[in-house]
Amino acid sequence: MDTEELVPVAPNRSPRIASIMVNATDAASLSAFWSELMNMPVAAEHEGFIWLRPVEPGLPQLAFQQVDKPTDGRRRLHLDLHDADPSALRRKAEELGATFVEGHDIGDFHWDVMQDPEGNEFCIAQE
Repeated sequence: MDTEELVPVAPNRSPRIASIMVNATDAASLSAFWSELMNMPVAAEHEGFIWLRPVEPGLPQLAFQQVDKPTDGRRRLHLDLHDADPSALRRKAEELGATFVEGHDIGDFHWDVMQDPEGNEFCIAQE
């Protein structure tokens, strides 16, 4: 018997960068600036979050997150990663040295805020 037959085959799909998220003290005006500059209309808005339509389907969206005060230092951008199995992706990230910061929910949408080994934040959510 061939041993390859015993190993379950995972789908040949990688996590994807869904959004490049920008912290903004005025998300509405900053998203309007980038929308006009990049010719990317607003695709969705929800509770302090605004996403612009990507240039092509499947490409990352430029998105804006309302914050109370400017983010200190250089960490004003972060990646949002979407995966079919976000729990497995989180475990993999933690095995590679990432740390969990906090979880969030908007309705039935959940995401985990993580930090890479150098402290850069990123989020993991369901595809």
